[in-house]
Amino acid sequence: MSSSPLTYAPHTSRTPSTPSTPGTLTVPADACDVTPAGATWLTSAETYPHRALADWRTRPTTPAVLSCGTVFDVVSVPGVFGRRMVDRLWHEGPGSGPVATYRGRMLLFAAPGTARRLPSLLEWEEWGPAVPALLCHGAGDAVTVPPLTASHGTGPDDRLGSRWLVAPDTRQPWLPGPDVVLWACVRAARATAGSAVRISIFPRGDQDAKVYDVSRRR
Repeated sequence: MSSSPLTYAPHTSRTPSTPSTPGTLTVPADACDVTPAGATWLTSAETYPHRALADWRTRPTTPAVLSCGTVFDVVSVPGVFGRRMVDRLWHEGPGSGPVATYRGRMLLFAAPGTARRLPSLLEWEEWGPAVPALLCHGAGDAVTVPPLTASHGTGPDDRLGSRWLVAPDTRQPWLPGPDVVLWACVRAARATAGSAVRISIFPRGDQDAKVYDVSRRR
């Protein structure tokens, strides 16, 4: 984790989002900003969280750079594949933690340790091109996230679709671990590749098995 307080990116963005309660299968379409409790949670990742929160509140329409590895990890996925993952999480799985888009990539907030474990799980599965390149941000990394509130502007980040899809709304949001993120990757890859690619965690005799029914025991 960085030893300095939260820093800022230079542009603004729009900020629609949805509730982040796991297990809710219908995602409301109305947009909302990060709640005060959600902002407190986000900035708790910083070395000086109270200062970081106060600074961000003075510039709520400015993106921020947050440290990963202690409060949350972030899995950055190409936009289209990431949308498929989030769709599977909400409609077939447990829901998701906070989710944002930033400059064309989907940012999935996950439990600490996910960034370390997920690459080895993906490598073990030997999926080849079925899953696009994922960027796993954990201890020692930082990510840029959309602003606390919507700016409704026309800056570069707005044109590239930088916004919250599932905004943090509590001080203790549920976060998926590597097993759940892997499950979402499997489902999204199956939807993308169809029957041309066999994904090894599905037994040959039961290709339609719900993998999450096993992995959800956490």
